[in-house]
Order: sequence, then structure tokens, then C-alpha cells
Amino acid sequence: MEALIPVINKLQDVFNTVGADIIQLPQIVVVGTQSSGKSSVLESLVGRDILPRGTGIVTRRPLILQLVHIEPEDRRKTSEENGIDGEEWGKFLHTKNKIYTDFEEIRQEIEAETERMSGNNKGICDEPIHLKIFSPHVVNLTLVDLPGITKVPVGDQPKDIEIQIRELIFKYISNPNSIILAVTAANTDMATSEALKVAREVDTDGRRTLAVVTKLDLMDAGTDAMDVLMGRVIPVKLGIIGVVNRSQLDINQKKSVVDAIRDEYAFLQKKYPSLANRNGTKYLARTLNRLLMHHIRDCLPELKTRINVLAAQYQSLLNSYGEPVDDKSATLLQLITKFAAEYCRTIEGTAKYIETAELCGGARICYIFHETFGRTLESVDPLGGLTTIDVLTAIRNATGPRPALFVPEVSFELLVKRQVKRLEEPSLRCVELVHEEMQRIIQHCSNYSTQELLRFPKLHDAIVEVVTSLLRKRLPVTNEMVHNLVAIELAYINTKHPDFADACGLMNNNIEEQRRNRMRDLPAAVPRDKSLKGPGGQSLSPTEPPAPEGEVAKAAAGGSQGGSVSEQTDGGTGNWRGMLKRGEDGAPGDRAVAQPPYPSSPQKGHAVNLLDVPVPVSRKLSAREQRDCEVIERLIKSYFLIVRKNIQDSVPKAVMHFLVNHVKDCLQSELVGQLYKTALLNDLLTESEDMAQRRTEAADMLKALQKASQVIAEIRETHMW
Repeated sequence: MEALIPVINKLQDVFNTVGADIIQLPQIVVVGTQSSGKSSVLESLVGRDILPRGTGIVTRRPLILQLVHIEPEDRRKTSEENGIDGEEWGKFLHTKNKIYTDFEEIRQEIEAETERMSGNNKGICDEPIHLKIFSPHVVNLTLVDLPGITKVPVGDQPKDIEIQIRELIFKYISNPNSIILAVTAANTDMATSEALKVAREVDTDGRRTLAVVTKLDLMDAGTDAMDVLMGRVIPVKLGIIGVVNRSQLDINQKKSVVDAIRDEYAFLQKKYPSLANRNGTKYLARTLNRLLMHHIRDCLPELKTRINVLAAQYQSLLNSYGEPVDDKSATLLQLITKFAAEYCRTIEGTAKYIETAELCGGARICYIFHETFGRTLESVDPLGGLTTIDVLTAIRNATGPRPALFVPEVSFELLVKRQVKRLEEPSLRCVELVHEEMQRIIQHCSNYSTQELLRFPKLHDAIVEVVTSLLRKRLPVTNEMVHNLVAIELAYINTKHPDFADACGLMNNNIEEQRRNRMRDLPAAVPRDKSLKGPGGQSLSPTEPPAPEGEVAKAAAGGSQGGSVSEQTDGGTGNWRGMLKRGEDGAPGDRAVAQPPYPSSPQKGHAVNLLDVPVPVSRKLSAREQRDCEVIERLIKSYFLIVRKNIQDSVPKAVMHFLVNHVKDCLQSELVGQLYKTALLNDLLTESEDMAQRRTEAADMLKALQKASQVIAEIRETHMW
């Protein structure tokens, strides 16, 4: 299992080369307040002075420290190959292959690199420094040293320094594959430990937190850390380990780490004899090594899956970016053909990428035809905007100066054309909706289907322009056809239409039945055969020809019997004789006074106002007028439904033929004719500025992921146990 940590170090190196942290690798993150001894703990683990020391904020950039244990024979072999004189050496990522054998140089390089990125004003930077230490005296570990938690800005530090440091710490400890090393000084109260507080925010159950208590030798006289180290004050699942670091005086006097570890062991034996074997720097190193190995073992399967998934994603991304263009002519023709084919497939519903969030393409056009357009037509009232008075006025206007014996056909044609005309607006709106959807298909094909077009923004814009222009040219043609479809219906009102003839026959039967019902309801005192006879025995049935005008005049002046017959026949049969009675309906107060059947002559002293409105709007309709209006309304409704059915069927067909199918058939030839020109090749196939860069980045990342996959594949199951 010792082989697992070098594997993670290799992975770290692989991903450092591409400068990406898309993979969360297992590592130990050191967290603590400023001057709590974090850097001293790391130096004790390394066994060398490698980190900048001093008061205030010293660590201002994350330091990713990889400790690599090497065996003596490996060390000799490597020394001979690289010309290294010494058993320990270090390497920085930013200095490439330069090897440092003098650890004072390593410390100076860390200081110089920190100031290069963070400046001299005590500010911090989140860009990490990568340092790898090779030594036979270390265990395999990967540690991250972070700036210490601070509260108050000092010197030229920004006012939000506390927030900056906190965000930087959370960036590393939020990684679920990291182990948190919470460092707290023994001469402070454990309950006030900022490191443990921060660790608990991301690791609530404490499964990946290890506490380290530093400065055991600086506690007040008469106190000890026994309760803290035993976990009685604040229990930590992975344990609490106490260490003794070098003081600033020891550092100034150049006291070596080896001597410091020996003095630490003596101190623990003296002050904490029962806990000496479970505390100290050496025990801390072994514990961290063990925890990291087990943690890597647990994370490895998920890590392997994650790398494979990312490799597949970057391969797909790289494919979408395409290869650099060699044959521009062939590439242009291929892209045009692919776009045209995808556009047609989207309309047909056979596209490779089918939208699941909403209807698009041919499915939406179908929805417009049969749902939107269909429902709109069905919601149009056949008699909408038409009142009974309008119908009556049209009937009377169509008769001219002569009273009509029958309902004039001209009034029906006039009114039905007015209603049919109302179908034109929703039909044109249907064309507009289909046109809008055809426009949306262009964007759909660009976004989902032909991503290669995104490489060439000028070609994409040119294709959009050509297709939009083609659609724009077909829109007036289609509108004209739809307008003609309505005009055709208005041009000839076919009253011999089979459906209309059936409706008329049914309606005549209903009217005849109503007439018979009214006759059945006549008063019993008047014999039914008498009620249909005039005073001279002449039949008044509406089926027989009317009497001559002389007989009509006699009947009208013949006394009370003639008047009673006139009332019955006007209300019952509704024939033309009822019109003689219409003048009496308008003056109910004068019914007792005998009125002459014809208007008096002006020479007899009666003045006549010729400007009076002949039909008062508020008056009650007579039975005949009501029947005539009802007949016209029924005929209008019947004929309107026939026309609506025709329009509902013919408009979608016209739109499909003149707009949709025409665009499908002509799209490719239009694109080739407009764009496939030698003069336009270089301009259209100019890649966007960042496309080449993104292709390079994706290729580098894919290479790194493939290499990482190979590194993990080298691990055998036996290495994990």
C-alpha cells in the first residue's frame, strides 16, 4: 500500500502540467491560526529548514509539498543520472528540471516566488507553489501549507484579508478527498481553536480531521495538556497528537531539526511518559502516512471513474472543435450539406438531437396547424358581430323600394361573405407562426446539431442570412396563396354544395313542422278550414298563388270578419297578407280606431314626414321578420361551417407546399449557390480567435487524463491491501 502515495504524486504532477485542478486528489491540508506553528510542523516532517520563518504572516501562498521517500540504491542511481551530489534534493514545478541540493536555496526560492506573485505588502495569492522533496528520511506524504487564519489586517494588508484567507482555506479543505490537519497551540484554550471550528464547518462528522497540538513546552507553569491530548476537552475522531517545535531562538542559533526531534522525545518522556509513544513528530509522520494511504485506497475507485468520464468528455469536446482545416473547399461543401440535411431532418422529426424540453421543428409546425390554428378557427363564432337588426336591415336593403314576398338571396350572400372574410386573419397568422418556427430551426441546428459551425462564426452568420433570406422571399408568396384561398371562397357562394343543400332541406323540414304546430294551436272556435278562406271563399294558403289585387282590396275593406281572418293568417301562416297589418303593429293605442288599409292622400289634410325612420330599432319584430332573420342566420351558420372546414384543411396544405416543402427542396442549392464561391472560402472558414487555443487546451487536458488513467491502471489490487 506504500505505492499508493507515489501514484497520487504522479497524478499531481500530471495535472500540474496542464494547470488544472478538475480532479480532487487526496492530500493533507494544514490549517491553523497565524503563528500557531504550522510551518514548524512541516519542517519537522521534512527534517530540514525549507520554509520562510518569522513573525506575522509569512506563508502568503499555498505550498503543495510532496515528500518522496527514496531507498539508498535508488538514490545512488538517480544521483549518477542527474549528477546530484547529496542524498536529499528538491524540485520546483515552476523551475522545470532544476534540482536544488541546498535547502537554503529552496527557502530563498519560496520567498522569491511568493513575492513575485503576492508582492511585498503582506498580501496573499491563491496560486500554489509546488515543491517536491526527495529524501531517505521522509515518509511518502502530500501536504498543503496554507496562510494562517488572521482577524485584523496589519501593515499594507487589504481590509478583507480575513475573508480572503478564509476563502482560500475553504477552497482546499472543501475537497472531500483531503485530510484536514488542524494545528492549535497548546498555550491557548482548545475551545477557542479556529482551526477546529473551520474544519467542522466542512467535516461535520469529523471523519477526515486530525488535530495537532503545538508548543507543549510553552504552557503556563502548573498546567499540562493531558486532558487535551486524551481527547477529554474536544474529542477528534482521527486523534490528537502533541508536538514540540523549535523556538525562534533555536532557529536563530541554527539548531537542526534532528536535534529538535531528539529534545522533543526527551520532553515527552519527562512530562507525558504515558503518552510519549503516541505523540511527537515521528509518530505524527507515521500517522499521516497511514491515514493518507487508507484515504487514497478509499478514494481510488471513484477517482478512476472520474478520470475515465472526464477523458470521454474531453474527447467529445475535442471532436466538436474539429481538426485544423486543410481542404477548405471540401470542408465548406461538407458543412453546407450537413446543415441543410440537419435542417430537413429537424422538420421531418428524424434529427439526431431531439429536443425534450419543448416541441420544435416539424412537431411544432404540426401543433400550429392542428392545435393553434384549428382551435382559433373553431373559436370564430359563425354569427359573431352580427345582430338580428343587422340581418333584418340587410334583408330590407336587398329588397329595394319594393316589399319582398320572399327572403332575398342577395342579403344571404352579402352577410355570409362578411363572415367568411373573418377567417382570413387567423389564416395569415398561421403562416406567420410557421415562418417563425422555420427561423427557430436555424438556431436549433446551429446549437445542437452542427457544432462545427461554431468554429466558423462568419460561415454561421452567412448560412443564417441565406436561410433567413429564403424564408423571407417565400413569406409573401405563401401569404398571397392563403389570401387567394379566402378570396376563392368569397368569389362564388355555392348554394348547391352537397352539405349546404342537406342543411337547407333539414331546415325547411323544421320550418314546415313549426308551421303545422302553430296551426294546431289556433283557437277551437274558428274552424280550421274557415281560417284559411277569404271572405269570398278564396283560399289563402301560402302554397297557392295569391289573389288579384282587386280582391285583396275588397277583402281588406270587407268588415270585421275580414279583419279577424287577417289577424289569424298573419300570425299563423306568415304569408304576404300579413304585411298589410304591419302598419297597425307600430301603434297599439290606435287599434280601436278603424284604420284605412292604404295611407291617406296628402290632399285630404294629413301631413306626412318623409324623413321618419321606417323601422324603429327598439320595436318588436313581427313573426315573419323573426322567421326571415332566423332563416338567414341558419343559412349563414351552415355555409360558414362548410367554408371553415375547407379553410382549416387547405391553409396547412398551402403553407406546406409554398413555404415548408419549398424551403426544404431549395435550401441546399440556395446555400451552395450563395456561399460556395472561391472568393469567399478564406473569409468564411476563418476560425474564431479562441477556437485554436481551446482546441490546444482540450488536447493537453485529454493527454493528461489519458496519462493519469495509465498511472492508475498500473496499480494492482494487491497494492491496495
